[in-house]
Amino acid sequence: MPLLRNRKLWGWASYYWGNHAYTTSIITVFFPIFFQKYWDHGSSVTVNTFRLGLANSIASLVVALSAPVLGAIADRGGHKKRFLISSAFLGAVMVLALHFVNMGQWQWAWLFYVIASMCYWWGNVFGDSMLVSVAEPGKLDMTSAVGYFAGYLGGGLFLVVGVALSLKPQWFGLTDATAAVKLILILTAVWWVVFSLPLLFWVPEPHKPQQQESLIKTARAGVLQLAETFRHVRAYKPVFMFLIAYWVYIDGVNTIIQMAVDYGKAIGFGTTDLILAVLMVQFIGVPAALLFGRLGERIGPKIAIFIGLAVYVFVTLFAAFMQHSWQFFVLAGLVGLVQGGVQLLSRSYYARLVPAERAGEFFGFYNMLGEFAAIIGPFLIGLVSYLSGSPRLSILSVILLFAVGAVLLARVEARPASSAAPRAPD
Repeated sequence: MPLLRNRKLWGWASYYWGNHAYTTSIITVFFPIFFQKYWDHGSSVTVNTFRLGLANSIASLVVALSAPVLGAIADRGGHKKRFLISSAFLGAVMVLALHFVNMGQWQWAWLFYVIASMCYWWGNVFGDSMLVSVAEPGKLDMTSAVGYFAGYLGGGLFLVVGVALSLKPQWFGLTDATAAVKLILILTAVWWVVFSLPLLFWVPEPHKPQQQESLIKTARAGVLQLAETFRHVRAYKPVFMFLIAYWVYIDGVNTIIQMAVDYGKAIGFGTTDLILAVLMVQFIGVPAALLFGRLGERIGPKIAIFIGLAVYVFVTLFAAFMQHSWQFFVLAGLVGLVQGGVQLLSRSYYARLVPAERAGEFFGFYNMLGEFAAIIGPFLIGLVSYLSGSPRLSILSVILLFAVGAVLLARVEARPASSAAPRAPD
């Protein structure tokens, strides 16, 4: 079937086009700004940062713990599409609910944000698991790429709309930036739902078992499946060591993504500069990732990952001492250069380590870690900010994740997957 006529593919990709409006505009930009300025108005900067960091950590932790069980229920019961659409619609409802939260009602804003974020990550779990059934034979990589670019392009274009609304509200007949953000919340919910509909109508349920199993039985199977996969991963020392390293340093990467705008606000930078910097990261990131991939081919993915982590350490150190908004743009450009590169090269390096006969099983574990690695960092930033009273000191705490991750990565012994002889689990 020609690519352009594959309704199943475009229905699946459309979901990522829709849900990235939430992660790009709400998680990264407008919720951190509006939470501090409006919903948590009157609280100190350190308390605000602690609450935001705790919200991100709780959402990620809940999804990380529940995803394997929910994934098994969806697999065995044939509920992937149903669970995905339910997550999308509930997430959209929570974003819409934020529109009605008044100034100072930070508890409600916090709760709706946590639930919406959980729904976003749950949707990705079910959407990613549908990749194999959506792709035509021999088109797995191209199908994955279509979903990736649809997400980034859709999220980027929606962010352009959000930036225009928030910076020039009078152009659209709005009174001020507050009214603009309230409208952006409505548009995000609508965008998320509307672009989920093609998946609902065009993509068939990947697996419909002839005999339905009980919820308790499928949940138990999910727990047993996770335990079995973990046992296999531990049997390959290089794989196990890499996954620990990856979990730590990618948590730092995701923390920078989630907490950068909140940090900029905490040290006094203007909203306009922060939004434009995030927009710059969005559009630098995709071509820069391709260039970073070429670097990995020339010098090896492991060394290139070290370079990326070194850039992140420099960014974090510089961020703790920067005084001017133009410096934030410089740092945003550096993050845009290495963000996608670290993620892509981590995946290719991992592919060199895993045994071919267990690639699917091992990559399922890898994807679970990558999707939900934003637990330690946000909590660490929030806690240090709260205890020390210094946002600048709190951002330095993320260096610990990059440093520990790099040390653990250095201990990974790269061997071809075919020769990676397993050892017995301890």
